[in-house]
Amino acid sequence: MKLGFIGCGNMAKAMLGGALKQGVVTAEDVYVSTATQSSLEKTTAEYKVKGSLDNLVVADYADVLVLAVKPYLYESVIAQIRSHISENQLIISIAPGKTLAWLQEQFQGNKKIIRTMPNTPALVGEGMTGVCYNELVTEEDMTLAGRLFDSFGKYQIVAEHLMDAVVSVSGSSPAYVFMFIEAMADAAVSDGLPRAQAYEFAAQAVLGSAKMVLETGKHPGELKDMVCSPAGTTIEAVRVLEEKGFRSSVIEAMKACTAKTKGV
Repeated sequence: MKLGFIGCGNMAKAMLGGALKQGVVTAEDVYVSTATQSSLEKTTAEYKVKGSLDNLVVADYADVLVLAVKPYLYESVIAQIRSHISENQLIISIAPGKTLAWLQEQFQGNKKIIRTMPNTPALVGEGMTGVCYNELVTEEDMTLAGRLFDSFGKYQIVAEHLMDAVVSVSGSSPAYVFMFIEAMADAAVSDGLPRAQAYEFAAQAVLGSAKMVLETGKHPGELKDMVCSPAGTTIEAVRVLEEKGFRSSVIEAMKACTAKTKGV
């Protein structure tokens, strides 16, 4: 597989790093393009891949082409490269709000397109990616793309009309979790714990709790109840969180995120 990235920011680097680490591709089989010479030199030096400032070079090279530029640049970048894209190439989009129909219209022809929504934990090999395909993508293409997605975390195939929900529950949600960890650490510091220890305790608690959800198969509410002893310290904290609207705040924030995605 010849893999290309147009744009090579954090998300593209996470995908690239995973693909290289897991042996999905070798560095010799990867071509990236970036907007500046400095970012190009940094990326090619770090990953030992080929690079260019010309998007067309990458478009001509890749069997699998990842469009990793900011969403507002998609229209102009696609207009630039579409005449260089063949029906045999596989296009992967990572932009929120850009539908398969919109992408197909921009390419002005029958192109194999995969719409995805990855998230930043891919940087540490723990990403979660929502995936949907247009009708031209074959089973072989899906298997090939699946190897790429597996290399930096997990992925799930979802119906396209649910992709906006994937943005709020997965694509954007690391920001909410980081805020939660920061708030817990601030409280611990207020109670006297050194800052570095506070972050480690809070982050490990979130990591371990998430792992319990994934590995035990138990409902999060059941796992919560396991921690809450009668008249204990945990249920008192839960009471205050409920009083302050913790869960409803999360729900409303995610609903706003989904609504924003629909308007991108």
